[in-house]
Parts: sequence; C-alpha cells; structure tokens
Amino acid sequence: MPRNMQLDSATLDRLHEAGLHPERLPRHVAVIMDGNGRWAQQRGLPRIEGHRRGVLSVRSTVEECCRLGIGQLTLYCLSIENWKRPKHELDFLMQLLREYLVAEREEIMAQNIRFGTIGRRADLPDDVLREIDENIRLSQSNTGMTLCLAINYGGRAEVVDAVRQIAEAVRSRQLDPEAIEEQTVTDALYTAGMADPDLLIRTAGEMRVSNFLLWQISYAEIWVTEKCWPDFDRAVLHTALRDFGLRERRFGGIKD
Repeated sequence: MPRNMQLDSATLDRLHEAGLHPERLPRHVAVIMDGNGRWAQQRGLPRIEGHRRGVLSVRSTVEECCRLGIGQLTLYCLSIENWKRPKHELDFLMQLLREYLVAEREEIMAQNIRFGTIGRRADLPDDVLREIDENIRLSQSNTGMTLCLAINYGGRAEVVDAVRQIAEAVRSRQLDPEAIEEQTVTDALYTAGMADPDLLIRTAGEMRVSNFLLWQISYAEIWVTEKCWPDFDRAVLHTALRDFGLRERRFGGIKD
C-alpha cells in the first residue's frame, strides 16, 4: 500500500476538510522557494527580511505536509548559483540555516520526521555541517515524513558527480559499460533511494526549473503560484495539492 494511504483518522479528517483525497495525494512534493528578496523589496525592507520571513513558510509547510500524510518534502534552500550573491546576504543565509537546523530539531523529533540533505557539502561552513549531521543522526530511525533540504545543490552538478562515480566504477572494472541503465544513474545521484517528485511547486510566478532535480522531475507535475515564498501558506499548499489531484498522469501512455 502506498505510504500516504496509511493514514489515521485525524489525518483523514484533515484531508477531508481541505478537500483532498488520500489516493490522489503526491508521495513526494518538491518546492522551489522563490521570491524572498522580491517580497522584502516590495515592502521597502532589506532582502534579508524576506529570507527571515521565508523561514516561517518553511515551518508551516513542513508541519502541514506532515499532517496531511505526504511521504517526502524536498525544499530548494540554496543553489550552487546562489554563491554569486553579495557576501553579507550569503553570511546571513548561512546563519539563518544554522539557526533553523537547531531551532527545528525538537519539532523534527516530535513529528517523527526523517531529516536529510542533498548537494555538495564542500563549500558549506563547518558549523552548518555539524548541525546538518546532528539532525541526520538524531532522526535516522524516524519513520514519518522525509524532509530533504537541497543546500549548495545544482542539478547539472549532481549529474556530473554521478557520471564521475559511474566512470570510476567502470575504470576499476566494477561495472561493465554495457550494463549501465537508467537505474544505474538514478542510484548514483544524491537522491539515491528516494522516490522521484510527483509534484514540483514553484513560487513567485517564475516559469523555469532553475537547475533543480533535473533527472528526477522527468514526469513531475509542475504547479506555479504568483505568490512569493513568504506568502506561501497552508491554503496555497492545499490549492496546489487539489490541482495535482485533478491531473491525469499518463507517463507517456494514453488513456484507455
């Protein structure tokens, strides 16, 4: 039985109140959280205030996905390209991330969330890495929703790293080139062992995927809202999930 069909009565009641059907829920929701800086600038505030406000949307979205029985939530927190931003903004983002990892640790455990990250670790500050690793360690036996943060992540970089891993296996004669299949690549990605996203949500009205999970979103349904990430709340999430539930997913086939 699919994971998000194994729901208790409280979850079923919450789904009913939101106009959602358990059998039409995505197993894995991925979100490109865009528009923090724009939200702040529209209000005459520094860009960093948009990032600070965006943390509240993260907390709300994580909580609601847990309550609705979503199997995995993946949030695009920091792309490889984001390192081009001003240093003071990057320093603030790293501080905010570290504070979030510490502040949400108790809630992660209380909600039985399994925590993980994807992306290149090399450029992240040591104090951030310590908090990431501590959350992973503490939650590794949890059996609820998987929360995955994409930090210093890029889809093309992920594919490059996977190709290098596969090439090394071929060079060491652990892998026959003729045996390479799609699953070989999937297993070499940062997301190995995770289900592909069923639903990709993007905020701030941008109509692009921005180098996010390029391999994994091949058959994902894409849903875009004009709202900037700090304005993304439970009602917007419910709208996205209801729209997903109405879509017909054929995966290249045709309707009977």
